[in-house]
Amino acid sequence: MDKPTNADRIYEPETGEAQLSFRAVLTGCVLGAVVAAMNISLGLKIGWSLGGSLIAAILGYTFWMPFKRLSVLETNIAQTAGSACGSMASTAGLLSAIPALAMLGTELSWGQLVLWGTAVGFLGVFYAVPLRNQMVVLEKLRFPTGTATANTIQSMHADGAEAVRQAKVLLKFGVASGLFALGAYFVPQMESPPLKFGVLGLLATWTFKLYLSPVFFGVGGLVGMRVGASMLVGAVVAWGLVGPWAKSSGLAAGEVMSYADGPRGWLLWPGVALMVMDAFGNLALSWKSILRTFTGGSSANEVSDMEDPKDQIPALWWMGGLLAGAATAAFVSKSVFDIPVWMTLVAVAMSWILAMIAVRSTGETDINPIGGMGKVTQLTFGALAPGSTTTNLMAAGITSAGASQAGDMMQDLKTGRMLGAAPRKQFIAQCLGILSGIPIATGVYTLYSNVYDIGFDEVNAPAPAAHAWKAMSELLAKGFEALPQGAGMAVAIAGIIGLLLPVVKKILPEAQRGLVPSGLAMGIAFIVPAYYSVAIFLGCVVFGIWKRRSPEQHAGLAFAVASGVVAGDALMNIPKAVLSYLNVSTLTG
Repeated sequence: MDKPTNADRIYEPETGEAQLSFRAVLTGCVLGAVVAAMNISLGLKIGWSLGGSLIAAILGYTFWMPFKRLSVLETNIAQTAGSACGSMASTAGLLSAIPALAMLGTELSWGQLVLWGTAVGFLGVFYAVPLRNQMVVLEKLRFPTGTATANTIQSMHADGAEAVRQAKVLLKFGVASGLFALGAYFVPQMESPPLKFGVLGLLATWTFKLYLSPVFFGVGGLVGMRVGASMLVGAVVAWGLVGPWAKSSGLAAGEVMSYADGPRGWLLWPGVALMVMDAFGNLALSWKSILRTFTGGSSANEVSDMEDPKDQIPALWWMGGLLAGAATAAFVSKSVFDIPVWMTLVAVAMSWILAMIAVRSTGETDINPIGGMGKVTQLTFGALAPGSTTTNLMAAGITSAGASQAGDMMQDLKTGRMLGAAPRKQFIAQCLGILSGIPIATGVYTLYSNVYDIGFDEVNAPAPAAHAWKAMSELLAKGFEALPQGAGMAVAIAGIIGLLLPVVKKILPEAQRGLVPSGLAMGIAFIVPAYYSVAIFLGCVVFGIWKRRSPEQHAGLAFAVASGVVAGDALMNIPKAVLSYLNVSTLTG
Protein backbone atom coordinates (compact mmCIF):
# COMPACT_ATOMS: atom_id res chain seq x y z
CA MET A 1 0.00 0.00 0.00
CA ASP A 2 1.24 3.50 -0.76
CA LYS A 3 2.85 5.54 1.95
CA PRO A 4 0.29 7.79 3.65
CA THR A 5 0.29 11.45 2.74
CA ASN A 6 -1.74 14.50 3.65
CA ALA A 7 -3.25 14.68 0.17
CA ASP A 8 -6.72 14.62 1.65
CA ARG A 9 -6.10 17.72 3.76
CA ILE A 10 -7.96 20.88 2.69
CA TYR A 11 -6.68 23.21 5.42
CA GLU A 12 -3.27 23.77 6.96
CA PRO A 13 -3.57 24.96 10.57
CA GLU A 14 -1.53 27.88 11.77
CA THR A 15 1.18 27.21 14.33
CA GLY A 16 -0.41 27.25 17.78
CA GLU A 17 -3.95 27.60 16.40
CA ALA A 18 -6.57 27.28 19.14
CA GLN A 19 -8.25 23.88 19.19
CA LEU A 20 -9.49 22.18 22.38
CA SER A 21 -10.69 25.39 24.05
CA PHE A 22 -13.32 25.63 26.77
CA ARG A 23 -15.62 27.72 24.59
CA ALA A 24 -15.41 25.26 21.68
CA VAL A 25 -16.33 22.29 23.87
CA LEU A 26 -19.06 24.24 25.67
CA THR A 27 -20.52 25.46 22.37
CA GLY A 28 -20.57 21.92 20.98
CA CYS A 29 -22.14 20.45 24.11
CA VAL A 30 -24.87 23.11 24.31
CA LEU A 31 -25.82 22.74 20.65
CA GLY A 32 -25.48 18.96 20.90
CA ALA A 33 -27.93 18.97 23.81
CA VAL A 34 -30.42 20.73 21.55
CA VAL A 35 -29.87 18.08 18.86
CA ALA A 36 -30.21 15.26 21.43
CA ALA A 37 -33.56 16.64 22.62
CA MET A 38 -34.67 17.11 19.02
CA ASN A 39 -33.70 13.54 18.17
CA ILE A 40 -35.75 12.07 21.02
CA SER A 41 -38.83 13.79 19.65
CA LEU A 42 -38.06 13.00 16.02
CA GLY A 43 -36.92 9.44 16.62
CA LEU A 44 -39.99 8.49 18.64
CA LYS A 45 -42.15 9.78 15.80
CA ILE A 46 -40.50 8.41 12.67
CA GLY A 47 -37.73 6.11 13.89
CA TRP A 48 -34.85 8.24 12.57
CA SER A 49 -32.46 10.67 14.16
CA LEU A 50 -30.33 13.41 12.65
CA GLY A 51 -26.64 14.14 13.03
CA GLY A 52 -25.53 17.24 14.89
CA SER A 53 -22.23 17.95 13.14
CA LEU A 54 -23.36 20.55 10.62
CA ILE A 55 -25.81 22.24 12.99
CA ALA A 56 -23.10 22.59 15.66
CA ALA A 57 -20.55 23.81 13.11
CA ILE A 58 -22.82 26.44 11.49
CA LEU A 59 -24.45 27.81 14.63
CA GLY A 60 -21.30 27.57 16.72
CA TYR A 61 -19.22 29.51 14.22
CA THR A 62 -21.94 32.12 13.69
CA PHE A 63 -22.56 32.69 17.41
CA TRP A 64 -18.94 33.64 18.04
CA MET A 65 -18.52 35.85 14.96
CA PRO A 66 -19.46 39.15 16.72
CA PHE A 67 -16.90 38.40 19.41
CA LYS A 68 -13.74 36.47 18.65
CA ARG A 69 -14.71 33.94 16.03
CA LEU A 70 -13.83 30.31 16.49
CA SER A 71 -10.76 29.09 14.66
CA VAL A 72 -11.12 26.33 12.08
CA LEU A 73 -9.89 23.77 14.60
CA GLU A 74 -12.14 25.12 17.36
CA THR A 75 -15.12 24.81 15.00
CA ASN A 76 -14.09 21.21 14.39
CA ILE A 77 -13.99 20.56 18.14
CA ALA A 78 -17.44 22.13 18.50
CA GLN A 79 -18.92 19.85 15.82
CA THR A 80 -17.16 16.83 17.34
CA ALA A 81 -18.60 17.45 20.80
CA GLY A 82 -21.96 18.40 19.28
CA SER A 83 -22.31 15.27 17.18
CA ALA A 84 -21.32 13.04 20.13
CA CYS A 85 -23.81 14.73 22.42
CA GLY A 86 -26.61 14.71 19.87
CA SER A 87 -26.10 11.05 18.99
CA MET A 88 -26.86 9.84 22.52
CA ALA A 89 -30.57 9.57 21.72
CA SER A 90 -29.71 6.73 19.34
CA THR A 91 -26.57 5.38 21.01
CA ALA A 92 -28.23 4.88 24.40
CA GLY A 93 -31.06 2.92 22.76
CA LEU A 94 -33.68 5.53 23.62
CA LEU A 95 -35.33 5.14 20.21
CA SER A 96 -35.13 1.35 20.02
CA ALA A 97 -34.25 -1.09 22.82
CA ILE A 98 -35.36 1.06 25.77
CA PRO A 99 -38.89 1.92 24.52
CA ALA A 100 -39.24 -1.69 23.25
CA LEU A 101 -38.49 -2.88 26.77
CA ALA A 102 -41.03 -0.40 28.15
CA MET A 103 -43.70 -1.71 25.78
CA LEU A 104 -43.01 -5.17 27.22
CA GLY A 105 -43.66 -3.86 30.73
CA THR A 106 -40.24 -2.83 32.08
CA GLU A 107 -39.94 0.89 32.78
CA LEU A 108 -36.58 2.32 33.80
CA SER A 109 -35.97 5.32 36.03
CA TRP A 110 -33.90 8.28 34.91
CA GLY A 111 -31.03 7.08 37.11
CA GLN A 112 -31.09 3.62 35.54
CA LEU A 113 -31.14 5.14 32.06
CA VAL A 114 -28.12 7.29 32.94
CA LEU A 115 -26.27 4.20 34.18
CA TRP A 116 -27.13 2.33 31.00
CA GLY A 117 -26.15 5.25 28.75
CA THR A 118 -22.84 5.58 30.57
CA ALA A 119 -22.20 1.85 30.25
CA VAL A 120 -22.71 1.69 26.47
CA GLY A 121 -22.15 5.26 25.26
CA PHE A 122 -18.34 5.14 25.18
CA LEU A 123 -17.81 1.66 23.69
CA GLY A 124 -18.00 2.82 20.07
CA VAL A 125 -15.41 5.54 20.67
CA PHE A 126 -12.91 2.97 21.93
CA TYR A 127 -13.72 0.66 19.02
CA ALA A 128 -13.14 3.44 16.49
CA VAL A 129 -9.69 4.60 17.61
CA PRO A 130 -7.59 1.63 16.39
CA LEU A 131 -9.43 1.69 13.05
CA ARG A 132 -8.59 5.31 12.23
CA ASN A 133 -5.21 4.77 10.66
CA GLN A 134 -6.40 2.02 8.35
CA MET A 135 -9.66 3.57 7.19
CA VAL A 136 -9.00 7.31 7.36
CA VAL A 137 -5.24 7.73 6.88
CA LEU A 138 -4.26 4.81 4.66
CA GLU A 139 -7.38 3.92 2.65
CA LYS A 140 -8.78 7.45 2.77
CA LEU A 141 -12.39 6.24 2.82
CA ARG A 142 -14.73 9.09 1.96
CA PHE A 143 -17.02 9.17 5.02
CA PRO A 144 -19.40 11.51 3.11
CA THR A 145 -20.89 13.30 6.14
CA GLY A 146 -17.45 13.87 7.64
CA THR A 147 -16.16 15.16 4.31
CA ALA A 148 -19.16 17.47 3.90
CA THR A 149 -18.64 18.83 7.41
CA ALA A 150 -14.96 19.56 6.73
CA ASN A 151 -15.79 21.35 3.48
CA THR A 152 -18.54 23.34 5.21
CA ILE A 153 -16.20 24.46 7.99
CA GLN A 154 -13.52 25.45 5.49
CA SER A 155 -16.06 27.35 3.37
CA MET A 156 -17.51 29.19 6.38
CA HIS A 157 -14.10 30.48 7.36
CA ALA A 158 -13.42 31.53 3.78
CA ASP A 159 -16.81 33.27 3.49
CA GLY A 160 -18.22 34.19 6.88
CA ALA A 161 -21.17 36.02 5.30
CA GLU A 162 -22.50 32.73 3.85
CA ALA A 163 -22.30 31.10 7.28
CA VAL A 164 -24.27 33.95 8.83
CA ARG A 165 -26.84 33.66 6.05
CA GLN A 166 -27.32 29.93 6.70
CA ALA A 167 -27.54 30.43 10.45
CA LYS A 168 -30.14 33.22 10.11
CA VAL A 169 -32.28 31.07 7.82
CA LEU A 170 -32.00 28.10 10.16
CA LEU A 171 -33.04 30.18 13.16
CA LYS A 172 -35.88 32.00 11.34
CA PHE A 173 -37.46 28.79 10.14
CA GLY A 174 -36.84 27.20 13.53
CA VAL A 175 -38.71 29.98 15.34
CA ALA A 176 -41.58 29.95 12.83
CA SER A 177 -41.89 26.17 13.02
CA GLY A 178 -41.76 26.22 16.82
CA LEU A 179 -44.44 28.90 17.12
CA PHE A 180 -46.72 26.94 14.80
CA ALA A 181 -46.17 23.77 16.82
CA LEU A 182 -46.93 25.57 20.09
CA GLY A 183 -50.06 27.10 18.61
CA ALA A 184 -51.16 23.65 17.47
CA TYR A 185 -51.09 22.47 21.08
CA PHE A 186 -53.79 24.99 21.99
CA VAL A 187 -55.63 24.76 18.65
CA PRO A 188 -55.12 21.20 17.34
CA GLN A 189 -57.13 22.00 14.19
CA MET A 190 -54.15 24.06 12.97
CA GLU A 191 -52.13 20.88 12.59
CA SER A 192 -54.88 18.43 11.74
CA PRO A 193 -57.87 20.06 10.02
CA PRO A 194 -61.10 18.13 10.77
CA LEU A 195 -61.86 17.00 7.21
CA LYS A 196 -63.83 13.84 8.01
CA PHE A 197 -66.90 13.89 5.77
CA GLY A 198 -67.76 11.69 2.76
CA VAL A 199 -64.81 10.08 1.04
CA LEU A 200 -62.45 12.16 3.22
CA GLY A 201 -64.03 10.59 6.29
CA LEU A 202 -63.38 7.09 4.94
CA LEU A 203 -59.79 8.00 4.13
CA ALA A 204 -59.36 9.48 7.61
CA THR A 205 -60.54 6.20 9.13
CA TRP A 206 -57.55 4.58 7.46
CA THR A 207 -55.31 7.43 8.65
CA PHE A 208 -55.15 9.22 5.28
CA LYS A 209 -55.72 12.80 6.32
CA LEU A 210 -54.17 16.23 6.07
CA TYR A 211 -51.45 16.62 8.69
CA LEU A 212 -49.60 19.93 8.70
CA SER A 213 -46.91 19.28 11.32
CA PRO A 214 -43.84 21.25 10.11
CA VAL A 215 -41.40 18.57 11.27
CA PHE A 216 -42.46 16.16 8.55
CA PHE A 217 -42.10 18.75 5.80
CA GLY A 218 -38.57 19.40 7.08
CA VAL A 219 -37.80 15.69 7.21
CA GLY A 220 -38.97 15.43 3.60
CA GLY A 221 -36.40 18.04 2.64
CA LEU A 222 -33.63 16.15 4.42
CA VAL A 223 -34.33 12.56 3.35
CA GLY A 224 -34.91 13.17 -0.35
CA MET A 225 -37.48 11.97 -2.86
CA ARG A 226 -36.48 8.28 -2.85
CA VAL A 227 -37.22 7.88 0.84
CA GLY A 228 -40.31 10.11 0.72
CA ALA A 229 -41.81 8.30 -2.26
CA SER A 230 -41.01 4.95 -0.64
CA MET A 231 -42.95 5.95 2.45
CA LEU A 232 -45.91 7.06 0.34
CA VAL A 233 -45.90 3.76 -1.57
CA GLY A 234 -45.65 1.86 1.71
CA ALA A 235 -48.56 3.82 3.18
CA VAL A 236 -50.79 3.21 0.17
CA VAL A 237 -50.01 -0.52 0.15
CA ALA A 238 -50.39 -0.89 3.93
CA TRP A 239 -53.27 1.39 4.82
CA GLY A 240 -54.99 1.54 1.46
CA LEU A 241 -54.82 -2.10 0.36
CA VAL A 242 -53.48 -4.69 2.80
CA GLY A 243 -55.05 -3.26 5.95
CA PRO A 244 -58.59 -3.00 4.55
CA TRP A 245 -58.21 -6.51 3.11
CA ALA A 246 -57.10 -7.93 6.47
CA LYS A 247 -60.04 -6.27 8.21
CA SER A 248 -62.67 -7.29 5.68
CA SER A 249 -61.43 -10.88 5.65
CA GLY A 250 -61.68 -11.15 9.41
CA LEU A 251 -57.93 -11.51 10.03
CA ALA A 252 -57.82 -8.12 11.80
CA ALA A 253 -61.45 -7.41 12.62
CA GLY A 254 -60.88 -4.95 15.48
CA GLU A 255 -60.63 -1.17 15.38
CA VAL A 256 -58.29 0.14 12.72
CA MET A 257 -55.73 1.48 15.20
CA SER A 258 -55.86 -1.46 17.61
CA TYR A 259 -52.59 -3.30 18.21
CA ALA A 260 -54.46 -6.17 19.88
CA ASP A 261 -56.84 -7.29 17.13
CA GLY A 262 -56.96 -4.53 14.51
CA PRO A 263 -55.15 -3.76 11.26
CA ARG A 264 -52.47 -1.73 12.98
CA GLY A 265 -51.23 -4.68 15.00
CA TRP A 266 -51.48 -6.95 11.95
CA LEU A 267 -49.62 -4.54 9.64
CA LEU A 268 -46.80 -4.24 12.15
CA TRP A 269 -45.43 -7.65 11.19
CA PRO A 270 -44.97 -7.26 7.43
CA GLY A 271 -43.60 -3.78 8.16
CA VAL A 272 -40.98 -5.23 10.49
CA ALA A 273 -40.16 -7.94 7.93
CA LEU A 274 -39.50 -5.25 5.31
CA MET A 275 -37.21 -3.32 7.66
CA VAL A 276 -35.29 -6.34 8.95
CA MET A 277 -34.71 -8.02 5.59
CA ASP A 278 -33.76 -4.74 3.94
CA ALA A 279 -31.13 -4.30 6.69
CA PHE A 280 -29.87 -7.86 6.20
CA GLY A 281 -29.83 -7.45 2.42
CA ASN A 282 -27.72 -4.30 2.59
CA LEU A 283 -25.44 -5.95 5.13
CA ALA A 284 -24.94 -9.01 2.91
CA LEU A 285 -24.17 -6.86 -0.13
CA SER A 286 -21.43 -5.17 1.88
CA TRP A 287 -19.42 -8.39 1.94
CA LYS A 288 -16.48 -6.80 0.15
CA SER A 289 -16.36 -4.05 2.74
CA ILE A 290 -16.63 -6.64 5.50
CA LEU A 291 -13.80 -8.69 3.97
CA ARG A 292 -11.58 -5.62 3.66
CA THR A 293 -12.27 -4.82 7.30
CA PHE A 294 -10.56 -8.01 8.38
CA THR A 295 -7.88 -8.24 5.68
CA GLY A 296 -6.61 -4.72 5.63
CA GLY A 297 -3.29 -5.08 7.33
CA SER A 298 -1.99 -2.05 8.95
CA SER A 299 -0.98 -1.45 12.48
CA ALA A 300 -3.24 0.69 14.61
CA ASN A 301 -0.21 2.61 15.81
CA GLU A 302 1.19 3.37 12.36
CA VAL A 303 0.67 7.03 11.53
CA SER A 304 1.39 9.29 8.64
CA ASP A 305 4.69 11.09 8.64
CA MET A 306 2.65 14.24 8.16
CA GLU A 307 1.08 13.83 11.62
CA ASP A 308 2.78 14.64 14.92
CA PRO A 309 2.95 11.49 17.09
CA LYS A 310 2.09 13.52 20.19
CA ASP A 311 -1.27 14.35 18.59
CA GLN A 312 -2.22 10.66 18.34
CA ILE A 313 -4.54 8.91 20.75
CA PRO A 314 -2.46 6.80 23.16
CA ALA A 315 -3.17 3.08 22.97
CA LEU A 316 -3.58 3.02 26.74
CA TRP A 317 -6.55 5.40 26.46
CA TRP A 318 -8.66 3.25 24.19
CA MET A 319 -7.49 -0.10 25.58
CA GLY A 320 -8.08 0.98 29.16
CA GLY A 321 -11.36 2.60 28.18
CA LEU A 322 -12.53 -0.55 26.45
CA LEU A 323 -11.78 -2.69 29.50
CA ALA A 324 -13.50 -0.20 31.78
CA GLY A 325 -16.47 0.06 29.40
CA ALA A 326 -16.88 -3.71 29.19
CA ALA A 327 -16.73 -4.00 32.98
CA THR A 328 -19.27 -1.19 33.41
CA ALA A 329 -21.61 -2.72 30.83
CA ALA A 330 -21.37 -6.11 32.58
CA PHE A 331 -22.10 -4.55 35.98
CA VAL A 332 -25.08 -2.50 34.79
CA SER A 333 -26.51 -5.36 32.73
CA LYS A 334 -26.34 -7.70 35.72
CA SER A 335 -27.62 -5.27 38.35
CA VAL A 336 -30.40 -3.65 36.29
CA PHE A 337 -31.46 -6.40 33.86
CA ASP A 338 -30.10 -9.56 35.53
CA ILE A 339 -28.17 -10.50 32.40
CA PRO A 340 -25.30 -12.93 33.13
CA VAL A 341 -21.87 -11.34 32.95
CA TRP A 342 -20.62 -13.78 30.32
CA MET A 343 -23.51 -12.88 28.01
CA THR A 344 -22.68 -9.18 28.28
CA LEU A 345 -19.04 -9.91 27.45
CA VAL A 346 -20.18 -11.91 24.40
CA ALA A 347 -22.28 -8.88 23.35
CA VAL A 348 -19.30 -6.55 23.83
CA ALA A 349 -17.07 -8.83 21.73
CA MET A 350 -19.72 -9.03 19.00
CA SER A 351 -20.15 -5.27 19.21
CA TRP A 352 -16.46 -4.72 18.42
CA ILE A 353 -16.57 -7.00 15.37
CA LEU A 354 -19.81 -5.53 14.05
CA ALA A 355 -18.61 -1.96 14.75
CA MET A 356 -15.71 -2.60 12.34
CA ILE A 357 -18.23 -3.51 9.67
CA ALA A 358 -20.39 -0.50 10.51
CA VAL A 359 -17.42 1.89 10.32
CA ARG A 360 -16.37 0.62 6.90
CA SER A 361 -19.93 0.79 5.61
CA THR A 362 -20.21 4.36 6.91
CA GLY A 363 -16.91 5.25 5.26
CA GLU A 364 -17.88 3.86 1.86
CA THR A 365 -21.62 4.59 1.69
CA ASP A 366 -22.45 7.01 4.56
CA ILE A 367 -24.92 4.39 5.79
CA ASN A 368 -24.40 2.99 9.28
CA PRO A 369 -26.30 -0.32 9.24
CA ILE A 370 -27.11 -0.34 12.96
CA GLY A 371 -30.48 -1.94 12.25
CA GLY A 372 -28.78 -4.96 10.74
CA MET A 373 -26.17 -4.99 13.51
CA GLY A 374 -28.87 -5.09 16.17
CA LYS A 375 -30.78 -7.87 14.41
CA VAL A 376 -27.65 -10.04 14.13
CA THR A 377 -27.23 -9.77 17.89
CA GLN A 378 -30.93 -10.41 18.50
CA LEU A 379 -30.70 -13.62 16.46
CA THR A 380 -27.57 -14.68 18.35
CA PHE A 381 -29.10 -14.12 21.75
CA GLY A 382 -32.33 -15.71 20.62
CA ALA A 383 -30.24 -18.89 20.59
CA LEU A 384 -28.10 -18.14 23.68
CA ALA A 385 -30.99 -16.96 25.88
CA PRO A 386 -34.18 -18.40 24.38
CA GLY A 387 -37.37 -16.97 25.84
CA SER A 388 -35.72 -13.90 27.41
CA THR A 389 -36.89 -10.74 25.66
CA THR A 390 -34.96 -8.54 28.11
CA THR A 391 -31.62 -10.20 27.39
CA ASN A 392 -32.38 -10.16 23.70
CA LEU A 393 -33.14 -6.45 23.62
CA MET A 394 -30.39 -5.17 25.87
CA ALA A 395 -27.62 -7.33 24.40
CA ALA A 396 -28.62 -6.04 20.97
CA GLY A 397 -28.64 -2.56 22.50
CA ILE A 398 -24.94 -2.95 23.34
CA THR A 399 -24.16 -3.87 19.74
CA SER A 400 -26.24 -1.03 18.34
CA ALA A 401 -24.57 1.45 20.68
CA GLY A 402 -21.10 0.37 19.65
CA ALA A 403 -21.86 0.51 15.93
CA SER A 404 -23.65 3.85 16.21
CA GLN A 405 -20.98 5.65 18.19
CA ALA A 406 -18.08 4.13 16.25
CA GLY A 407 -19.55 5.42 13.00
CA ASP A 408 -20.13 8.87 14.50
CA MET A 409 -16.60 9.03 15.88
CA MET A 410 -15.01 8.05 12.59
CA GLN A 411 -16.98 10.68 10.66
CA ASP A 412 -15.57 13.26 13.08
CA LEU A 413 -12.04 11.88 12.75
CA LYS A 414 -12.36 12.16 8.97
CA THR A 415 -13.36 15.81 9.34
CA GLY A 416 -10.42 16.38 11.65
CA ARG A 417 -8.00 14.64 9.29
CA MET A 418 -9.04 16.94 6.43
CA LEU A 419 -8.62 20.02 8.64
CA GLY A 420 -5.32 19.01 10.24
CA ALA A 421 -6.82 18.52 13.73
CA ALA A 422 -5.21 16.48 16.50
CA PRO A 423 -7.03 13.14 16.95
CA ARG A 424 -6.14 13.15 20.67
CA LYS A 425 -8.05 16.40 21.19
CA GLN A 426 -11.01 15.18 19.15
CA PHE A 427 -11.13 12.06 21.30
CA ILE A 428 -11.38 14.21 24.43
CA ALA A 429 -14.09 16.38 22.85
CA GLN A 430 -16.03 13.26 21.81
CA CYS A 431 -15.93 11.89 25.37
CA LEU A 432 -17.01 15.23 26.86
CA GLY A 433 -19.87 15.39 24.36
CA ILE A 434 -21.03 11.91 25.36
CA LEU A 435 -20.89 12.83 29.05
CA SER A 436 -23.04 15.89 28.48
CA GLY A 437 -25.45 14.10 26.16
CA ILE A 438 -26.32 11.18 28.46
CA PRO A 439 -28.26 13.15 31.14
CA ILE A 440 -29.91 15.39 28.53
CA ALA A 441 -31.13 12.62 26.24
CA THR A 442 -32.26 10.38 29.10
CA GLY A 443 -33.97 13.32 30.81
CA VAL A 444 -36.00 14.21 27.71
CA TYR A 445 -36.87 10.56 27.17
CA THR A 446 -38.02 10.25 30.80
CA LEU A 447 -40.25 13.30 30.35
CA TYR A 448 -41.77 11.75 27.25
CA SER A 449 -42.32 8.40 28.96
CA ASN A 450 -44.13 10.14 31.83
CA VAL A 451 -46.40 12.11 29.52
CA TYR A 452 -46.99 9.87 26.52
CA ASP A 453 -47.72 6.17 26.11
CA ILE A 454 -44.61 5.53 24.01
CA GLY A 455 -45.25 3.08 21.22
CA PHE A 456 -49.01 3.47 21.45
CA ASP A 457 -49.48 7.25 21.17
CA GLU A 458 -49.99 7.56 17.42
CA VAL A 459 -49.53 11.34 17.37
CA ASN A 460 -46.63 12.01 19.70
CA ALA A 461 -44.63 8.81 20.04
CA PRO A 462 -45.55 5.81 17.85
CA ALA A 463 -41.89 4.67 18.10
CA PRO A 464 -41.70 2.59 14.88
CA ALA A 465 -38.08 1.51 15.43
CA ALA A 466 -38.93 0.26 18.92
CA HIS A 467 -41.83 -1.76 17.55
CA ALA A 468 -39.43 -3.50 15.18
CA TRP A 469 -37.10 -4.39 18.05
CA LYS A 470 -39.99 -5.56 20.24
CA ALA A 471 -41.50 -7.68 17.48
CA MET A 472 -38.16 -9.34 16.75
CA SER A 473 -37.58 -10.19 20.42
CA GLU A 474 -41.10 -11.60 20.79
CA LEU A 475 -40.77 -13.68 17.65
CA LEU A 476 -37.47 -15.16 18.87
CA ALA A 477 -38.93 -15.80 22.33
CA LYS A 478 -42.35 -17.17 21.36
CA GLY A 479 -41.75 -18.44 17.85
CA PHE A 480 -44.34 -18.00 15.13
CA GLU A 481 -47.09 -18.07 17.77
CA ALA A 482 -46.33 -14.37 18.19
CA LEU A 483 -47.74 -13.68 14.73
CA PRO A 484 -51.43 -12.77 14.45
CA GLN A 485 -53.74 -14.93 12.36
CA GLY A 486 -52.84 -14.95 8.69
CA ALA A 487 -49.82 -12.67 9.08
CA GLY A 488 -47.26 -15.38 8.29
CA MET A 489 -47.76 -15.16 4.53
CA ALA A 490 -47.61 -11.35 4.64
CA VAL A 491 -44.35 -11.57 6.60
CA ALA A 492 -42.88 -13.99 4.06
CA ILE A 493 -43.84 -11.82 1.08
CA ALA A 494 -42.63 -8.62 2.75
CA GLY A 495 -39.38 -10.30 3.77
CA ILE A 496 -38.67 -11.43 0.22
CA ILE A 497 -39.41 -7.94 -1.12
CA GLY A 498 -37.20 -6.38 1.57
CA LEU A 499 -34.35 -8.73 0.64
CA LEU A 500 -34.72 -8.19 -3.11
CA LEU A 501 -34.89 -4.38 -3.08
CA PRO A 502 -31.20 -3.80 -2.17
CA VAL A 503 -30.18 -6.49 -4.68
CA VAL A 504 -32.09 -4.76 -7.49
CA LYS A 505 -30.62 -1.42 -6.47
CA LYS A 506 -27.13 -2.90 -6.51
CA ILE A 507 -27.36 -4.33 -10.02
CA LEU A 508 -28.97 -1.32 -11.66
CA PRO A 509 -26.90 1.46 -13.24
CA GLU A 510 -26.09 4.32 -10.88
CA ALA A 511 -28.51 6.69 -12.62
CA GLN A 512 -31.47 4.36 -12.05
CA ARG A 513 -30.84 3.33 -8.44
CA GLY A 514 -32.91 6.19 -7.08
CA LEU A 515 -35.99 4.58 -8.63
CA VAL A 516 -35.77 1.54 -6.34
CA PRO A 517 -37.86 1.99 -3.16
CA SER A 518 -36.25 1.84 0.27
CA GLY A 519 -37.40 -1.24 2.19
CA LEU A 520 -36.65 0.52 5.47
CA ALA A 521 -38.82 3.51 4.57
CA MET A 522 -41.65 1.30 3.29
CA GLY A 523 -41.50 -0.76 6.48
CA ILE A 524 -41.80 2.33 8.65
CA ALA A 525 -44.85 3.38 6.62
CA PHE A 526 -46.53 0.10 7.62
CA ILE A 527 -46.01 0.92 11.31
CA VAL A 528 -46.86 4.63 11.56
CA PRO A 529 -50.19 6.20 10.51
CA ALA A 530 -50.44 7.03 6.82
CA TYR A 531 -50.57 10.79 7.38
CA TYR A 532 -46.94 10.72 8.55
CA SER A 533 -45.85 9.31 5.20
CA VAL A 534 -48.08 11.67 3.22
CA ALA A 535 -46.70 14.71 5.06
CA ILE A 536 -43.07 13.63 4.50
CA PHE A 537 -43.77 13.05 0.81
CA LEU A 538 -45.33 16.51 0.47
CA GLY A 539 -42.19 17.93 2.07
CA CYS A 540 -40.11 16.11 -0.56
CA VAL A 541 -42.29 17.60 -3.30
CA VAL A 542 -41.96 21.16 -1.94
CA PHE A 543 -38.17 20.90 -1.68
CA GLY A 544 -38.02 19.20 -5.08
CA ILE A 545 -39.90 22.08 -6.73
CA TRP A 546 -37.58 24.53 -5.01
CA LYS A 547 -34.52 22.63 -6.31
CA ARG A 548 -35.85 22.61 -9.86
CA ARG A 549 -36.77 26.31 -9.90
CA SER A 550 -33.75 27.68 -8.04
CA PRO A 551 -30.96 25.07 -7.86
CA GLU A 552 -28.29 27.44 -6.56
CA GLN A 553 -30.47 28.83 -3.78
CA HIS A 554 -31.58 25.30 -2.89
CA ALA A 555 -27.98 24.08 -2.71
CA GLY A 556 -27.02 26.89 -0.36
CA LEU A 557 -30.03 26.99 1.95
CA ALA A 558 -32.00 23.72 1.76
CA PHE A 559 -30.17 22.12 4.68
CA ALA A 560 -30.63 25.23 6.82
CA VAL A 561 -34.34 25.52 6.02
CA ALA A 562 -35.08 21.82 6.57
CA SER A 563 -33.00 21.61 9.76
CA GLY A 564 -34.62 24.74 11.15
CA VAL A 565 -38.13 23.46 10.48
CA VAL A 566 -37.35 20.07 12.04
CA ALA A 567 -35.56 21.53 15.06
CA GLY A 568 -38.20 24.16 15.84
CA ASP A 569 -41.09 21.70 15.75
CA ALA A 570 -39.24 18.87 17.51
CA LEU A 571 -37.88 21.05 20.31
CA MET A 572 -41.27 22.61 20.95
CA ASN A 573 -42.51 19.12 21.83
CA ILE A 574 -40.65 19.44 25.12
CA PRO A 575 -42.66 22.44 26.44
CA LYS A 576 -45.78 20.83 24.92
CA ALA A 577 -45.04 17.68 26.93
CA VAL A 578 -44.64 19.81 30.07
CA LEU A 579 -47.96 21.56 29.38
CA SER A 580 -49.62 18.18 28.90
CA TYR A 581 -48.03 16.87 32.10
CA LEU A 582 -49.43 19.89 33.98
CA ASN A 583 -52.86 19.23 32.40
CA VAL A 584 -52.97 22.64 30.71
CA SER A 585 -56.08 22.45 28.55
CA THR A 586 -56.26 23.51 24.94
CA LEU A 587 -58.33 26.51 23.90
CA THR A 588 -60.75 24.17 22.24
CA GLY A 589 -60.83 21.67 25.10
